[in-house]
Amino acid sequence: MIQNIPNLKELQQEITRFLLQYRFALKEIETKVEILQEEFEIIHEYNPIEHVTSRIKSPQSIINKMIKKGCTSSLEDIKENIRDIAGVRIICSFTEDIYKIGDMLKNQQDVEVVQIKDYIKNPKPNGYRSLHLIVKIPIFMSDRMEHVYVEIQIRTIAMDFWASLEHKIYYKYNKEIPKHIQDSLRDAAQQAAELDKKMEDLNREINILKAHDASKNNHNFSTELLAKFSEFLS
Repeated sequence: MIQNIPNLKELQQEITRFLLQYRFALKEIETKVEILQEEFEIIHEYNPIEHVTSRIKSPQSIINKMIKKGCTSSLEDIKENIRDIAGVRIICSFTEDIYKIGDMLKNQQDVEVVQIKDYIKNPKPNGYRSLHLIVKIPIFMSDRMEHVYVEIQIRTIAMDFWASLEHKIYYKYNKEIPKHIQDSLRDAAQQAAELDKKMEDLNREINILKAHDASKNNHNFSTELLAKFSEFLS
């Protein structure tokens, strides 16, 4: 028993380091998103991101997924087969913002895109909509560098509202969901998508009006400046 203590300590350290990698990976992604937010606010005077949340799967959730996927207890096997241990959720104002943020993250040199699932263009059968990216980013530890998987979900407020409530409904009912409830959830998802489209159309109209007003103000300013300069010359 005493002889096994060093092995147990080593195992504990390995598991701790394993989970730390995902914590550090989340910090890397969160920092990238914060930089994008600040740049948009300062340069573009617009913030497409409403809020950001992150999480690391609990040990029980990891075990459940191991059983579901049939992977071994090897940490390397877990890392390669369960790619959503670390998850970031980015909530955007409009659907077009989802693709803007997704493209900006994909174009960063240290972000390797492993998989893209577009559930906005191709919703799940239950109505779920979101853009999912599985990315791999480098994490520099004290003695080595690791590439860590992170799942990034990008949604609008309406998509997130629907997904959160749908999740609660399914967890309350452990058996198969009755068909009329499934149909109602799909209808609600469609209504949320229509609301997203309507709000995006309104935002586009506002932007056109804003650009027109800015152009008009610039023209008036230039005319006034030219008149004053002509008056000065005379």
